[in-house]
Amino acid sequence: MSNMTRKPQEKPAPYKQRSETVTKNKDAPATSAKPHKVTTRKNLTLNDWLVVFAYIDTHPHQSQAEIVLHFENELTGALAFSQSALSRALKRRPELEARINSNPNTLSSKRPRVVS
Repeated sequence: MSNMTRKPQEKPAPYKQRSETVTKNKDAPATSAKPHKVTTRKNLTLNDWLVVFAYIDTHPHQSQAEIVLHFENELTGALAFSQSALSRALKRRPELEARINSNPNTLSSKRPRVVS
């Protein structure tokens, strides 16, 4: 084998980060409408899920998608969650309701506390 060495390669530059600014159309008329804010996902508290469960109990014939739209469009304290998150919460409903009985202070928590 011969002692061949490789030519040093240039390191690639880091990727440019995209700016999150909204591009404005200069020809568009002025408006007071605010753009839809893209936010990160927020987990609902146990109390929020209990409110959703109570609504489901009072409106049993609504689909999950209709329930999600109802809570997104509420004027006072809209809750943002997806249909899949609602489906997962409905599967865990007995577990979530059991957490209330074990500790009443868990209403404002988002996850069960694990004490080791």
